[in-house]
Amino acid sequence: MKYRHTACDEAFTCKICGTPNQPEGAGSRHRNHCSKCLCSMHLDDDPGDRASLCRGMMDAIGVWVRKNGEWAIIHRCRTCGALSSNRIAADDNPALLMSIAVKPLAKPPFPLGLLEELYEKE
Repeated sequence: MKYRHTACDEAFTCKICGTPNQPEGAGSRHRNHCSKCLCSMHLDDDPGDRASLCRGMMDAIGVWVRKNGEWAIIHRCRTCGALSSNRIAADDNPALLMSIAVKPLAKPPFPLGLLEELYEKE
């Protein structure tokens, strides 16, 4: 079944953490990732088409804010490396969402001491 224009009311059990996930509580017509560990399964080539042959597990690797202020999760497939974006759900794990959001600040791509040196030179 394709879910681009139809609600996906299927429940599923997460293949990573074993959490049962119901469509109710998501605050959306589409539940496409685990509410506890935020992992997903690579099912779509285009949103809702269920055409992907990969079927690999997708890890939540980042978050971003859409134009309307809504948060979305960036998933990367463990098998093929494909990236996708999925809006967060109302019942998603808030602590995990925040830890993903601040990870770039906690682990910058340069030594933090370099910032201090730059400001001392000015």
